[in-house]
Amino acid sequence: MVIPVRGTMALVVAAIIVAATLIWLPAYRLFLGISFGVGIVVALGLYLWHRFRPIREQDVENKRPLGLQ
Repeated sequence: MVIPVRGTMALVVAAIIVAATLIWLPAYRLFLGISFGVGIVVALGLYLWHRFRPIREQDVENKRPLGLQ
């Protein structure tokens, strides 16, 4: 199935499809809720990791891998 829309309209169509699926399939609500929960936990973990262990300039080995000036 291909929907011939692009850009903002494609985002609107995707949101409508997700909303319709949430209404139509109750199990999808649980799956989406768990997925959002896992995503938020991973994002928070990565944020805190990089907040307290930032990448320093000396940690990067090859700053110019292509040898460009």
